[in-house]
Amino acid sequence: MKTRDRILQASLQLFNEQGERAVTTNHIAAHLGMSPGNLYYHFRNKQQIIAELVAQYEAEVEGYLQVPEGRALNLDDKAHYLESISQGLWQYRFLLRDLEHLISADPDMAERYRQFSRRCVASGQAIYQGLVDAGVLCAERTNPSVLALNSWLLMNSWVSFLCTTALDTDQQELTPAMLRRGVYQVLAQELGLLTEQARPAVEALLAEYYLPLDGIGLS
Repeated sequence: MKTRDRILQASLQLFNEQGERAVTTNHIAAHLGMSPGNLYYHFRNKQQIIAELVAQYEAEVEGYLQVPEGRALNLDDKAHYLESISQGLWQYRFLLRDLEHLISADPDMAERYRQFSRRCVASGQAIYQGLVDAGVLCAERTNPSVLALNSWLLMNSWVSFLCTTALDTDQQELTPAMLRRGVYQVLAQELGLLTEQARPAVEALLAEYYLPLDGIGLS
């Protein structure tokens, strides 16, 4: 692995585990067993590392929020979207935990993220329309634009919600299962919109992503 990629990988790990504000470039260099000067050869400062990780996250999300060409959407596509979202929430949880703070320090990154968010909402709308066209969601009851916006808002705020509301103590840590519950919340929006032929498969997906959040009384 190239040194630049190793720095990004280590930074992502440390930011996720300790929080971005608690990690300095010296911490990252020490974690990798390299001198700070070697790290600065590849990245001028921590903000540049963050910007690179944000760009990496954006590319991954846009990569999986695509409607397949030349065929209709199906329930396998839906399962792929959900699993990709779940993995992205976990892999980049530091970013989603402190998004506003992270982008406020870099106006260029903030503008880029704004455009990225708008594209993702548009992609989500196309996906929901595809699910209507495929007979998974009822056309008469489904508003793809509303579902897309609500889902994007939920996904972007879920990690923050867990950290500020659902975790019982400062010492309690996020788990992948907690992040998967966020996917459940997105999927649960569709319960009253499902067609009868799609209901059994989607309800099975709901069971797969379910986790009770006992600390705040959510079953």
